[in-house]
Amino acid sequence: MKVQTKSKKVNKAWLNDHVNDPYVKLAHKEGYRARAAYKLKEIDEELKLLRPGQVVVDLGAAPGAWSQYLRRKFAPAGAGVGELNGTIIALDLLEFEPIEGVQFILGDFQEDAVLKELEGALAGRPVDVVVSDMAPNLSGIENVDAARIANLIELALDFSQQHLKPDGALVAKVFHGSGYSQLVDLFKAQFKKVKAIKPKASRDRSSETFLVGMGLKAVAAKR
Repeated sequence: MKVQTKSKKVNKAWLNDHVNDPYVKLAHKEGYRARAAYKLKEIDEELKLLRPGQVVVDLGAAPGAWSQYLRRKFAPAGAGVGELNGTIIALDLLEFEPIEGVQFILGDFQEDAVLKELEGALAGRPVDVVVSDMAPNLSGIENVDAARIANLIELALDFSQQHLKPDGALVAKVFHGSGYSQLVDLFKAQFKKVKAIKPKASRDRSSETFLVGMGLKAVAAKR
C-alpha cells in the first residue's frame, strides 16, 4: 500500500513539473510534438550541424519532434509544410503522425531487415548527419541497462561508419553512469572531434546527455 501511495505522489509530482515546464509550454506554442525539439535545436545552434540540402537520418524518432525541427530547418522561413530542401528519413518502433516530407520507417533498428529497409531508402546516398534519440526500456539494474544502452550506441556508430560522409556527424543520446566513459572512448575512436552536451531543455535531474561526433577518422571513413 505504501508503494502505491508513493507511486501516486511521484506521478503527481512529475505531472506538475511537466505541465509547468517552460519547454513544454514553448513546444505547445510553437507546434512541436515534444519538448525534445529544443534539445536538438540547442545542439544544432551550438555546433552548426544542420543546413538545407542535407540527408539526415533520425533514429528513435517518435513522437516526431526532432523530425519536425529538421523539417523546419530545411524549409524556407522554417515552414512546417510546403517546400523542403533536404532529405529526412525517420525510424522508430512506434508509429507517429506523418510529417510532410519526412519518410518514416516503422521497425526495430536492431533488426537486420529494418536496417536493410533504411539502407534501401537511402538508395546509396551518403548521410550528412545521423541523430539518435534512441533509448532502451530501462530495468533499473545498472549493468543490464548499461549493456542495453551500449548496444544501441554501437549500432548507431556502426551505421554512421558505413553511411556518413567523411565530414558527417552523429548526435546520440547517452546516460551518465556505468559504461559512460567507454561510450565516449568509442566515439573518440571513430570521430576526429567529440563533444558532450547537456542541453538546457534536458531536465536537471535526468542523467541523459548527448554525445556528438564530428568528422570520421580516416580508418572509419566511408570508402
